[in-house]
Amino acid sequence: MTTRSATAPAGDGDLAIGVDVGGTKVAAGVVDDQGKVLASARRPTPSHDPAEVADAVAELVAELRRTYDVRAVGVGAAGWIDGDRSTVLFAPNLAWRDEPLRDVLAGRVGLPVVVENDGNAMAWAEYRFGAGQGHSDLICVTVGTGIGGGIVLDGQLRRGAFGIGAEMGHMQFMPGGYRCGCGNDGCWEQYASGRALVRGAREVAAASPEAALRMLAGRTVDELSGPDVTAAAQAGDPAAVGCLQQVGCWLGQGLASLAAILDPSRFVIGGGVSDAGELLLGPARDAFRSSLSGRGHRPEADVVVATLGSAAGIVGAADLARGTSTPA
Repeated sequence: MTTRSATAPAGDGDLAIGVDVGGTKVAAGVVDDQGKVLASARRPTPSHDPAEVADAVAELVAELRRTYDVRAVGVGAAGWIDGDRSTVLFAPNLAWRDEPLRDVLAGRVGLPVVVENDGNAMAWAEYRFGAGQGHSDLICVTVGTGIGGGIVLDGQLRRGAFGIGAEMGHMQFMPGGYRCGCGNDGCWEQYASGRALVRGAREVAAASPEAALRMLAGRTVDELSGPDVTAAAQAGDPAAVGCLQQVGCWLGQGLASLAAILDPSRFVIGGGVSDAGELLLGPARDAFRSSLSGRGHRPEADVVVATLGSAAGIVGAADLARGTSTPA
């Protein structure tokens, strides 16, 4: 699971372990100071029990430390992390509620531990080693089942006063719109995410099965998934291309709103839906340009795809734990 080649071998003191805790798997890797993953391991996520999640993380760290001498552990978690990067306040897909994860793990592994939101960890990794290199002001947007992300301004990771900023997927985008899992209506992620892509594709397939034959490929409407839509679009299916264009349009409009507030020089788009590449990013750029305030009279941010893939959370968490830079 190597993500980037180091320019020189890293000494033992340069190594850290990054851990990415998701709803289905816990993945960990030893990362050097050039962002290269030297070794990796994973376990299924025991999402029903916080103690068992801590056990899984500790076991992975112990396994990797049998071969590598590391100095710190960084954990990227899909949830709200407090300002001290120690407690998981809430995790929608895990059993963490006010869980003092940093102290629990530090006691188990005997190393300094940093806990960070997974979107922030990905943004930091792309800034340090990926598509954000050379841009001190960037926004990373992860387009998956929902929308997450992270913000780097002036070369610093910005987390907000309480540590739970950059939850950009929950900007209210369409008052009175689709109900979101957060409890509000019309959040951005309800229109520009994998969930939105699937909903749109299923609506097309239900209304006109003939137009969706390639997307369905023998499946029922309810079996249609985001990767099915992307694969059909990449094969040239007009209905699937249209579904991605619609999601890309909503994505670009949201990027324009973020640009009006934060004025980054680059947007880095990651997450599973970004696998569609230009089928998503092309419409997103068009909508971004047409929605940008003061368009034609201001510099325009780049919109590019992330380059580190599934390793980004591991790389970012490890780099933050190593302390090569201290986020604000």
